[in-house]
Amino acid sequence: MPLFTCKLGTPDGTIVQRELEAVDELQLRAGLEGQGYHIFALQRAGLKLSFNLLQQRGGRIDNRELLAFNQELVVLLKSGMPIVPVLDAILEHRLKAGGALAQVLGQVREDVKGGAALSTAFERHGRLFPPLYLASVRAGERTGEVPQTIRRYIVFLKRAEELRKKLIAALVYPAILVVVAVLAIMLLLIYVVPTFSQVYADAGSQLPLLTRLLINFTGVLRSTVIVWLPLLIAAIVALRSWSRSEGGRQRVDRWKLVFPVLGDLFLGYAVSSFARTLATLLGSGIPIVESLRMSLATLNNRVLEKGMVVAIHQVEEGGRLSVALEQQKLMPPLALRMLGVGEATGSLEEMLSDIAEHLEAQVEERLQMLSTAIEPAVMLIMGLVIGVIIVAMYLPIFKLAGAVGG
Repeated sequence: MPLFTCKLGTPDGTIVQRELEAVDELQLRAGLEGQGYHIFALQRAGLKLSFNLLQQRGGRIDNRELLAFNQELVVLLKSGMPIVPVLDAILEHRLKAGGALAQVLGQVREDVKGGAALSTAFERHGRLFPPLYLASVRAGERTGEVPQTIRRYIVFLKRAEELRKKLIAALVYPAILVVVAVLAIMLLLIYVVPTFSQVYADAGSQLPLLTRLLINFTGVLRSTVIVWLPLLIAAIVALRSWSRSEGGRQRVDRWKLVFPVLGDLFLGYAVSSFARTLATLLGSGIPIVESLRMSLATLNNRVLEKGMVVAIHQVEEGGRLSVALEQQKLMPPLALRMLGVGEATGSLEEMLSDIAEHLEAQVEERLQMLSTAIEPAVMLIMGLVIGVIIVAMYLPIFKLAGAVGG
């Protein structure tokens, strides 16, 4: 039987990863949910031969392609067309463009024609669609408001894409500066310094201490490259492997939260994603406890996830969400006050959206300030290092010029 890799939330609130055998994904999903597990991720282990290379790599449909598809879907559903003609119309357009989505939609259409619900048809290809999207479609079918729930998801997706683009844009220039600085310094150490070293060696003159230290360092660097370069690569691979293990992931996630300056940035981004996801699910008509469990994975931090599991238990037992989050220190004070107001006034969904916008604005502002601060810092460090190298290389020339002048 096929082997599936599962990320599950147990009934006692623990998050576990398991590999289980089952006839198919739907049967396994139904069995796990029947045992009280909450499924965060479920995918078949190994490679699949369907859906071309996209599913072989375990990837998902691109957000922009998914966004365009859902915009078409909402427009056609709002016009009153039945679901099968809607899929036919979209598929006719998509087949001309090609891509993985067109292949998936062909099978989705056949499933729907066979009597399956739209959410069930999508879930049969669940690896290709975000869990939040599948939950939104399922909730829309439950309430009879599929276009409205998909429209909420479109808004969510647009906001998430905007924030992602802003984060990337803020980090691109500092990253380029760092790369250029490292390449410039490596060029000086590998090419320029040895050239000067050979000239000075041929001259046979006594070199200043700084020049000798730099030449010796460059010589050791070049002669031991066959040793330190493989060791460096092995260390990076080992570090990546450790950071992906359960213990390493928890340690890294804890460091993220306590790191100066960056800790608030990581927390703000995680909580803003959680708040926006939760608002979208609540707006789709999904009960709060189920919405909280589904939003848990968007934190993408083991430490925050553990605290959120405890908070969810408190909400299950009748506690207020704002009080539970405050006890676990999962939100900034202002966000907690806003959440409390939302609970008191019955506008939790709207307040969660406001919290997400507030935190996203803070993240964007702090990231902009950080990137602005990084630029002069990188330039200063690069200038100092290159300056020391140049001075060290020209000191013998200055010494010789002084001796000649004297």
